Amino acid sequence: VVGDGFKYWDFFPAPEGMGIVPMWGHARVIASNCPDIAVGERVYGYLPMASHLDVVPGKVSASGFMDMTDYRQPMSPVYNSYTRLAADPEHDPAREAERMIYGPLFKTGFMIDYFMRSEGWFGAGQVVLTSASSKTAMGLASVARQNSPQVKRIGLTSPGNVAFVVSTGLYDQVVAYDDLASLTVVDTVSVDFAGNPALLAAIHGHFADALKYSCLVGATHIEERGAGFGQTGGLAGPKPELFFAPHHFVGFFKEHGPIEGGKMVAATWHAFLDAVEGTVEIVRIKGLEAARTTFLTMIGGAVNPAKGIVIEL
Repeated sequence: VVGDGFKYWDFFPAPEGMGIVPMWGHARVIASNCPDIAVGERVYGYLPMASHLDVVPGKVSASGFMDMTDYRQPMSPVYNSYTRLAADPEHDPAREAERMIYGPLFKTGFMIDYFMRSEGWFGAGQVVLTSASSKTAMGLASVARQNSPQVKRIGLTSPGNVAFVVSTGLYDQVVAYDDLASLTVVDTVSVDFAGNPALLAAIHGHFADALKYSCLVGATHIEERGAGFGQTGGLAGPKPELFFAPHHFVGFFKEHGPIEGGKMVAATWHAFLDAVEGTVEIVRIKGLEAARTTFLTMIGGAVNPAKGIVIEL
């Protein structure tokens, strides 16, 4: 459903009825007809779950390039950009695995905080994050702790994940879903990563008019959200608004430029890595068949959030 709704199946076209799973990672140039890109150079960006990718490089600069292949042009430029590691302020050779696991999800969290700050957090003094064990929620919690310390960060999670979420130290308060009613009703914004309509309704019902903004981000329980990603009427408080980070990033980089904007992201990124160091075990697997098995296990919800999977192809 997410693949259809956000057009993720369109990035790397496959035969009818099939789909190539996209993922973020590092790649090495093994052949080049572009005089500005050398064989052996390493880049970071959006890749297919495959052994090779042909690109048509354009807008080549010291920091990166765009893939100008026809089928990718309808997509956000965020997904078509590749950074050259030799000139990348986010790159840390010792933390490449962490970047692949956290990087793009962290950037979504960064952009949510940037958006909320630009709106003065809608006058709220606290933010409630569902699916608090998810990497995107952790990224937002980290950036908000750095840039918006005056806003209380409350993480909602399943009972089995409470201890893990507490161990990250990123939240001021961690509450199991069933204990939502224990939260103080004050001016609040919610950021829903879970996509569970019953939970979203409970949040709206609990805070009612004290809920100043309801933000929908992706969906870790997308099958429960249904058509329209849960944007249905009848909820108390504000209408939920879908947040799509790539659109916001386009405006962000237009305002700050790629160099200064990159530095802003990198500063909070390295602090986030320091904060979560040791909380997630890096698990490496090799080969396409192992990747397929792991992917199916993950979408089935059977992967421990304290494990981060790195696929080597």
